[in-house]
Amino acid sequence: MHGTPKYTEKSAHLEYANPDAPEGGRFIYSALGTFDTVNPFSIKGKAAEGLDYIYDRLSIRTWDEPFTLYPLIAERFDIAQDRSSLTVHINPKARFHDGSPITAEDVLYSFDTLKNEGRPNMRRVYRLVKHAAKTDSMTVHFDFGDGYDQETPLILAMMPVLSKAYWKDRTFDSTTLDAPLSNGPYRIKTIDPGRKIVYERVPDYWAKDHFARIGHNNFDEIVYDYFRDDMVAFEAFKAGEVDFRREYNIGRWSSGYDFPALTEGRVKKEAIPHSRPERLRSLIFNTRRTPFDNIKVREALDLALDFDWINQNIFYGQYKRITSFYPNSELAATGLPSEKELALLKPWEESLPDTVFGPAQTQTDAIKDKRTALRKANALLNEAGYPVQDGKRFSFEILINAPEDEKIVLSYKQALERLGITVSIRVLDTASFRDRLNDYDYDMVLYHWISSLSPGTEQMLYWSCEAANQPARWNYPGICSKAVDSIASGIAQAKTREDLVTHVHALDRILFHSHYVIPLYYAGKDFVAYNTAFQRPENTPIYGTILETWWMTPNQAK
Repeated sequence: MHGTPKYTEKSAHLEYANPDAPEGGRFIYSALGTFDTVNPFSIKGKAAEGLDYIYDRLSIRTWDEPFTLYPLIAERFDIAQDRSSLTVHINPKARFHDGSPITAEDVLYSFDTLKNEGRPNMRRVYRLVKHAAKTDSMTVHFDFGDGYDQETPLILAMMPVLSKAYWKDRTFDSTTLDAPLSNGPYRIKTIDPGRKIVYERVPDYWAKDHFARIGHNNFDEIVYDYFRDDMVAFEAFKAGEVDFRREYNIGRWSSGYDFPALTEGRVKKEAIPHSRPERLRSLIFNTRRTPFDNIKVREALDLALDFDWINQNIFYGQYKRITSFYPNSELAATGLPSEKELALLKPWEESLPDTVFGPAQTQTDAIKDKRTALRKANALLNEAGYPVQDGKRFSFEILINAPEDEKIVLSYKQALERLGITVSIRVLDTASFRDRLNDYDYDMVLYHWISSLSPGTEQMLYWSCEAANQPARWNYPGICSKAVDSIASGIAQAKTREDLVTHVHALDRILFHSHYVIPLYYAGKDFVAYNTAFQRPENTPIYGTILETWWMTPNQAK
């Protein structure tokens, strides 16, 4: 996206892959629920897990760089200096699994199909292409129209390539359990509809020796077994029916891993650090409604949350308090604003809280004496025009969609009662919760955002005035600020990595100090457990552990 790629034509392999990793064995994952299609690019149906293994794309992404792509199906790309066009030169070695070559016809067919019948995120970006044409049998040229930005050619370059010969007489926009003709390192071996899908490694895979594939895709078979819920999947892992588990329940991680396979050394448990942004998990104010349109009320309610008690009593002390909208990454603002950040912030100084220009919050700042915090919260509420009357101030509802979140909001509810604030809690099923979220029909909601190390146009969907006024966007607090619009729009247009990070730091300061959310927690680690027959490279990239680089010890594989 910016700067010079880490790897060159002389690179033998990625630094986080083991080029000597042995091949063989079978790796069994668990998946939840069911599936009814093996077409992951259509909006119809629920796609099986693992389908990325069977598809190659024009380029391949690396996970030890924020956002860098290297040619894969494409032999090379030509990009206009202003990024207004992209030319794809197809690798003459690229093949589908039946041995047929990948040509410009397949690339154009993939583009047209995914633009019109693919997932919404694909449709949105691919429709920025003003003109697409085949230059010759192995070259395709794309011109971008209004609305494109610095990121657009990179997103297009991640396009999967479909076989025109296979799909032209089939209905793309429908569910299917017929294994498609594809081009990736694996293909579908067997399907037990809704219960299991097995992938087998393609022995003559065309890109096996590509530098970004060396040390990857080491298992002969990859299996996804489906379970009705996570507890059943956990029991299957304990029984040795599943080889790998990523744990999201911190209570279970802290007290539930005492089964024989672990104590006897047949299972290994690790908390693996990473440097990618964690989810911004928060209690989100809806500033479209009173009293949350008042920043003093929002700050007061932030002060009322006793994070330390929640962390110690609910989460076994495993988490850190979120102190940024981009937690656990270089994108989080630190210290005082730099001169370049101030240059972005100063034009909006009169409309911003004074704290935006002070030091960024730290973990130490986030730990507060609760009596002092509640006294300050009480004073802020009085200043905001919400004094206690007959023992009460106001009431509101918190919306959640996971029963395990109820412990958090119950603790918070008790703290607010001490301030004369009455809280009701509503737990909704997933469909109802999503409807209320899309319509911004809530006072406060417990939810999250996810950002990558290379944020772009999605930041305007998260924080802009335009998104605040459109249903089914992601501006859940209803943020509408000219300063936010100006700085967030500059992220996607940044020409250098330094410029991008500066914009994000400035935006982070505004968002955090405007108290649009009550930030909760993050770990900065991947909690994983796995069968000790499997091993992983010592080098973990910034985005965390990459399972495609794992392998099985030869004796176990036999």
